[in-house]
Amino acid sequence: MTDVLVRGATLVDAVGERTVPGAAVWVRDGRIVRCGPERDLSVPADRVDVDLDGGYLMPGLVNMHTHLSLSLPGRAGEEILALDAYGLALYMAAGARRTLHGGVTTVRCVAEKDHAEFALRRAIERGEVPGPRIFTAGRGLACTGGHGHSSTDTLECDGPDGFRRGTREQLKVGADLIKVMISGGIAGEHEAIHTPQLTGDEMAAVIDTAHAWGRKVTAHAGPAPVIEEAVRLGLDCVEHGYQLTEPVVALMAERGVHLVPTLVVTRCGEFFDELGVPPWMQRRSLDAGPRHMGSYRMALAAGVPVMLGSDMPPFWQFEGTSATVRELEYMAEGGLAPYPALRAATIVPARWLGAEHDIGTVEEGKLADLIATRDDPTRDISALRTLNWVMKGGEVVRDDRRDWRSP
Repeated sequence: MTDVLVRGATLVDAVGERTVPGAAVWVRDGRIVRCGPERDLSVPADRVDVDLDGGYLMPGLVNMHTHLSLSLPGRAGEEILALDAYGLALYMAAGARRTLHGGVTTVRCVAEKDHAEFALRRAIERGEVPGPRIFTAGRGLACTGGHGHSSTDTLECDGPDGFRRGTREQLKVGADLIKVMISGGIAGEHEAIHTPQLTGDEMAAVIDTAHAWGRKVTAHAGPAPVIEEAVRLGLDCVEHGYQLTEPVVALMAERGVHLVPTLVVTRCGEFFDELGVPPWMQRRSLDAGPRHMGSYRMALAAGVPVMLGSDMPPFWQFEGTSATVRELEYMAEGGLAPYPALRAATIVPARWLGAEHDIGTVEEGKLADLIATRDDPTRDISALRTLNWVMKGGEVVRDDRRDWRSP
C-alpha cells in the first residue's frame, strides 16, 4: 500500500458550510485515512506528496442524469445509432474517460443502449478503462411509441403486467434503480411535453415492483398532473419537471421526492446546432425554457431537494465549460447558493443513491474521490471552471498544474 498526502489545500466542507485552510488528506489504498488541518495529521514519512498549491479541495462531482450513449434526432444521433456493438462500447468508454477528467467521479445512467453500460462498469471496476463510478437504471421503460421508444436505450411495455415485467428485466441484469417515461418530452416528434403516457396502474406496477426489490424509481416527467399522480404512488425522483405547479412542488417536498431539473436542455441551442438537431426539437426545447426555469425556482422555494444532472453528455464542452458545470451554473442562476449547489452535486446525490458511506464528502473512511479548483467555489460556483486536478480512488487521473512528487 502507498500512502499519499494531498496537501497545500483549502478543504471545502459543503455540509458544514465552512472551509479549512492549510488542510491535507491522507489516502491509503484508495480511501481516506485522515483529513483536516495538516498540522494535526501524523502521516508516515514514507509517502507520496501531492501539493495542490493553495487550491480548493472537495469531493468529486456526482452527475445524476447521464446518457453515455445519447443519440438525439439529427445527423450526430444517426451516426451513433449506426454504430455496431464494438463501436458503441468504444464510444461510451471514451465518454466515460472524458467525464472522469471533467471532475465527475460518479454518474447515474438513466437509459443506455443495449445494457452496454454494465460491461463498461465492469471494465472500469477492473481498471481496464478510466471512468466514473456508475450507477444505472439499465433501459428506460416506455409505453409503445412513448418517449425514447425509437432507440435501444428504452424498452416498450404496455399494461401493468408489461411494466412489471420490464422492471424485473432491468433488475435481472443488475439495475441499481428504475427509470420510467411517464410523459412526453423534448425529443419525441409525435408527442408533446405535457402528453401523459402511462396509466396509474402502469406507474404503480413499476414503483411497487422496484420498491419490493429495494430499488428507487425516477421518472422522465414534464406536466404537473402526471407528476402529482406518480408522487402519490410513491415515486422517488422527478427528471426535468418542465411544468410544475405550487401544489405539486409542495407535495414533492412533503414526500421527500427529489428533482433533477436538467435546466441546460432547454437553453442549449448551440449544442443542438452542433449535433444537427431538427428545427422542431429546437423550438420545443428553447420555447420550454422560461416555464422550465420557473418550475425549478418554484421547487426551490418549496424546499424540494434538488440534484445535479446534465442530460447532455456530462463532459460536453458547452459555453466555455463542461455541460456538468454549466448545469450547476444554471441551477445557481435559478436561486441555489454556492454551498447548497455543491451539496446538490455531491452529498445529496450520494444519499439518494445510498452511497453516502463511500462518496459525497471528504471524510475518514470514504473513497478518495477528490477534485481541486484554483478559485473558491464557495463564493461563486463558476469557480468549477478552474478545475485542474482529479483523483479517483486514490489515483490522480488529471493534473493540469505540475507533476506530483515524492518528498
